[in-house]
Amino acid sequence: MSPSPISRRDFLRTTCAGGAALLAGGHGLGALLPAPARAGDPLAELVRRAPRARYWVSTASADCAACHAPGTLAPGAAPRHRRPLVRCRLCARECMLAEGERGACEARVVAGGELRSLVYGRPITMHVDPIEKKPFFHFLPGAAAYSLATSGCPLRCKFCQNWEISQARPEDYAAAVLPPAAVARTAVERDAPVIAFTYNEPTVFLEYMTDIARAAKPLGRRSVLVSCGFMNEAPLRELCDVLDAIKIDLKGFREDFYRDVCGAELKPVLRSLRQVAASRVHLEIVNLVVPTLNDSARDLTEMSKWIAGELGPDVPVHFTRFHPDYQLRHLPATPVATLERAREIGMAQGLRFAYVGNLPGHPGNHTLCPGCGAKVIERDGMFVTAVRLRDGRCAGCGRAIPGVWS
Repeated sequence: MSPSPISRRDFLRTTCAGGAALLAGGHGLGALLPAPARAGDPLAELVRRAPRARYWVSTASADCAACHAPGTLAPGAAPRHRRPLVRCRLCARECMLAEGERGACEARVVAGGELRSLVYGRPITMHVDPIEKKPFFHFLPGAAAYSLATSGCPLRCKFCQNWEISQARPEDYAAAVLPPAAVARTAVERDAPVIAFTYNEPTVFLEYMTDIARAAKPLGRRSVLVSCGFMNEAPLRELCDVLDAIKIDLKGFREDFYRDVCGAELKPVLRSLRQVAASRVHLEIVNLVVPTLNDSARDLTEMSKWIAGELGPDVPVHFTRFHPDYQLRHLPATPVATLERAREIGMAQGLRFAYVGNLPGHPGNHTLCPGCGAKVIERDGMFVTAVRLRDGRCAGCGRAIPGVWS
């Protein structure tokens, strides 16, 4: 007898049931809390408590005309819509939503004619990680990062390793209500100098993230973001005002790859990279090298050349190993030789800090001085074993090494 089909939501609840750890503890993503059985509609309760989101316009507002392409309205004419609509301006999807509808991220909903955040103050996993796990290699080496996530993501990456939460809905998991100030205090209690917004796409909880970052700063905590870079310019401008570092996943360098494998577009990501590079915020880039999909010498060369030319040769770039997951379980893990070739291509195109990632013990994990070639930071996997920097300079030749070191 063939098994009965199971819905995505039931699968998520079933696989997480019985294994939940305390919200602030656990290992990896082990702190996920499955949604308990409850009477009534859990979504209705979420909506009732959901605060007003930012970065949206509606057909009922004076800003409605701003969404219409130039020349599509007669001079002085007001836009006409058959029903009230809200346009989310958070990410490049710019979802058009009617009452009761949610954006592609599943984290924002229209209720009462306004856009609301279903995930504000509702983290579903928190854990202390080494900052190198994000990865950040040029930002406070060896620091502990108090890491948290909600559910939701606007992308549909077929290789996502955190798909259980990125592709989930807020009602799929129970979540303790945790105000921003409590997150900041917990980071202090856990002796973590960094708070990292990671695991899913944190842009979907922008309001929560920025409030946490502002609460954390007076306590001496730094805030970092791990992102797909698919946000719009105005939200990213706010993030650059409050965050200390941003790592963006540049998943490939072709529009067809972004469309077919990630359900997104490349152009907005490149725009975000330029915007962060021009800000005061520390930037690092990850490229997950997926066999047969984005690992050609041409793709890697064009991407590396663009980064070095548009963003600068000192931006750290991590060429990381893919492992079979989610919808790409049929592909093999990235060969070591492919990662080494990617790093060599990056360096040949002018990248001074190209790394091999997800491959513990590889020489490509270390930071080398571009001046004398000395190992200024040695790593064993995600852990720093030696630092040979003096005031941000190579202890051997004195060359400045770009980064945030204290």
